[in-house]
Amino acid sequence: MADIPPNQTIYVQNLYEKLPKEELRKALYAMFSQFGKILDVVALKTLRMRGQAWVVFADVAAATNAKNTMQGFPFFEKPIRIQFARTKSDAVAKLDGSYKPDKERSRKSAAARETLIKRSEGKRGSSGATGGPAAAAAAA
Repeated sequence: MADIPPNQTIYVQNLYEKLPKEELRKALYAMFSQFGKILDVVALKTLRMRGQAWVVFADVAAATNAKNTMQGFPFFEKPIRIQFARTKSDAVAKLDGSYKPDKERSRKSAAARETLIKRSEGKRGSSGATGGPAAAAAAA
């Protein structure tokens, strides 16, 4: 694996998976805020993404210091692994003006929304019910 250049976002692995998402975000914010201003903490709890998070700092020096200092730190009795993120975070891209929405992500969201609307219309059609928020969204 090639070396990842230092940037404002660190990728944190081997996190305690049983912690609720909001508590995990707060704990990471509290733990890493000693190194500098934090712009965002991204922690997802999906099957593939649990146990990992991204912490976005305002500057590269703070992220570098946090990475070097906290490497292997026991977080809920598990030693965390830290590396720099491979790509620029959305929070940093929005600040420097280079943010472009992910077309693939928005396409998948639109497809999922359409599927949900079709399912709800199918259920309504079989039971004879009409109206509701899904019908209003589909009509708009």
